[in-house]
Amino acid sequence: MAGSNPLHEFTPRESRKLRSLRTPHGIQKFLDQMEYHLADTAWSPRYVLREETAHCLEGSIFAAAALRALGHPPLLMDFEAVRDTDHVIAPFKLGGAWGALAKSNYAGCRYREPVYRTLRELAMSYFNDYFNLRRERTMRHYSRPVDLKRFDGRHWMTTDKEVWFIAEHLVDIPHIKAITPAMIRRLTPVDQRGLQAGLVGRRTVE
Repeated sequence: MAGSNPLHEFTPRESRKLRSLRTPHGIQKFLDQMEYHLADTAWSPRYVLREETAHCLEGSIFAAAALRALGHPPLLMDFEAVRDTDHVIAPFKLGGAWGALAKSNYAGCRYREPVYRTLRELAMSYFNDYFNLRRERTMRHYSRPVDLKRFDGRHWMTTDKEVWFIAEHLVDIPHIKAITPAMIRRLTPVDQRGLQAGLVGRRTVE
């Protein structure tokens, strides 16, 4: 309905659950309690709330909807990588500083406290923790925030259909270079201790 509040698409029970998370960190704690699943899916926030499991993309989309329920804009940022999968975060702003929520199979690619003055600072805070099993630091580009309100007409928060249109949009938008070719040539491998720390709690194919 034109002019209606898309949050009203959630049931009263769903709305109470989202509001009960209370703060960005409360949303992150809920994400962390969910099992990370490895299926090739793109569930809506309603579906994630029902199943209480998610991967990176679904977790960030859920986080954006939950942030919206708390009065924040529902934003996503996309990170592009080489020899690795892309990563998606849900940025938010508190007290003039940026933080982020995220679901990841790697321990260091999740929550960021709202202490970053710029979106570039926020994006680059993920660089050292963004690596593959070859110990390569793989992040190369990041996007500007995408406001998911642009997809309200497609009921992205509550549809039972998969929301691949969000992922496709993130792939198509311009991205900003994170590091220069000279920096890439100077990159060093992640050491054993860093690798082990990043893999704490990582789920693998059973």
